[in-house]
Amino acid sequence: MTVSLDTPVRAGDGEGAARIKRALQRTSGFIGKMARNPLTAIGGGIIFLLLVVAIFAPLIAPYNPLVQDLNNALIAPNAQHWFGTDEFGRDIFSRLVYGSRITLYIVLLVSVTVGPLGLLLGVTAGYFGGKVDMVLMRVTDIFISFPSLVLALAFVAALGPGLEHVVIAITLTAWPPIARLARAETLSLRQADFISAVRLQGASPVRVLWRHIVPLCLPSVIIRITMNMAGIILTAAGLGFLGLGAQPPEPEWGAMISSGRTYMMECWWVVTIPGLAILINSLAFNFLGDGLRDILDPRSM
Repeated sequence: MTVSLDTPVRAGDGEGAARIKRALQRTSGFIGKMARNPLTAIGGGIIFLLLVVAIFAPLIAPYNPLVQDLNNALIAPNAQHWFGTDEFGRDIFSRLVYGSRITLYIVLLVSVTVGPLGLLLGVTAGYFGGKVDMVLMRVTDIFISFPSLVLALAFVAALGPGLEHVVIAITLTAWPPIARLARAETLSLRQADFISAVRLQGASPVRVLWRHIVPLCLPSVIIRITMNMAGIILTAAGLGFLGLGAQPPEPEWGAMISSGRTYMMECWWVVTIPGLAILINSLAFNFLGDGLRDILDPRSM
């Protein structure tokens, strides 16, 4: 194919390339800032490893996590079973690997649900004020007044055991803090000079919220959601421990601790290793949230 020298260069091609270059520069700068904080780098590395393990679980796990072998029950960690086996002879390492999928499923689904919900209610209450603010915040106060785990237990007990019901229950308990944060951010923004100028130009309330207030609230909401992920993991594990989350024989970490607690005095690995997995990943999300706060929140600089 020949290209004539007289063929004009489209301006859109150059603008697109420049836009991609700027996006790559911002991404590399963002990763560089995170790498300068050791705890943030550790947290991000652990979460990246968790994602890799969940995606490639069939290739990483040496055994089927659901197949029982009573002849190999409660074997201590060794060369064949790195983390030992449980009371049914199932390889604990393989169950941890597949359990990472369940944990990430709950965390990601709750996060993508609770973020928009809390942000929408918070900016609406903060921008319109008056009766709208009063009604939405009183509903928020009702949800906040109960401990999140107790409220999640009540919702799961009403809906019945199951992963989907766990996601719904945790979502219903996790949105109020995000809504209050978004409301506080909106209250500080709605009287700003640039918002007044946009209103004078005839912009509708929906346009003001969507184009100007929501983007400015997003960094704080993202930070809060990231730090809430540790609580989501702990709540999901608590519900699984009580038998209200993933049902046997699914390899959910909280359910693994629950099933192995009978043997914990003689066979420490049955409950210790799943507990360490919950602890390490919860700390990783906290470390990552602290790093994102330092990078995205200008008031912390």
